[in-house]
Amino acid sequence: MRARMATNVLAPSESTPLTGRIHSLESGGMVDGPGIRFVVFTQGCPLRCLYCHNPDTQALRDGREISVDALMSEITKYRSYMKFTGGGVTLTGGEPLIQRDFTREVFRRCQELGIHTTLDTSGFAHQSVAADVVQHVDLVMLCIKAFDPDTHTRLTGVPREPSLRFAEYLNSINKKTWIRFVLVPGVTDSAANVEGLAQFLAPMTNIEKVEILPFHKMGEYKWERMGFNYELKDTPSPSVAQVQEVVETFRKYNLTVDV
Repeated sequence: MRARMATNVLAPSESTPLTGRIHSLESGGMVDGPGIRFVVFTQGCPLRCLYCHNPDTQALRDGREISVDALMSEITKYRSYMKFTGGGVTLTGGEPLIQRDFTREVFRRCQELGIHTTLDTSGFAHQSVAADVVQHVDLVMLCIKAFDPDTHTRLTGVPREPSLRFAEYLNSINKKTWIRFVLVPGVTDSAANVEGLAQFLAPMTNIEKVEILPFHKMGEYKWERMGFNYELKDTPSPSVAQVQEVVETFRKYNLTVDV
């Protein structure tokens, strides 16, 4: 059986390791920021999302160790096509902020080379951790799992407050941000949850767009292979009408929406 335990908010670390643990690399990412991107899937995550399609990235001890130097050597091979397409490097996961020092150093080195940087995160971290990394980030893709507090805890195993505070922090420093929201029928699709999130985001001037991600079960086989209980196995993908209803709710608050 799969244990779902809330993990403490990521706290500052005391050292700066030159290595990190990653799950995999992708050299032609098309959905993880602008342009064609080099995507680094980091290992380790404090959330236990019911719909996680990469449950094999959750444990920090798994994956493989790689030095910042080795990773940068791989990244620089693709500088020309990243520049040509307006792309760059995205760190996702897992949760990149769980390896704050490694993530910060990769982004810092990328910016030194003029490579666009994107952080894909849940924002579940202390502000000091986030600020240390975000100073080297051009774009944040922030996935807010749910606005309703009970729904968020049920869905992720952790409270919503750190992610909402992170969103407010990004707005306070005017950091360019894309919001991601996974639409799960019977879980995140309630009118109160969607409208509450739209109202929360509406005053923020740093948000370029909200991406609505329809729930899918592409990662279910990984759960089965790992011996985990996939609680959403009977949950359908949202219909076109359900997606459109959510889109219209966000647009009602003058937010740019992408599906």
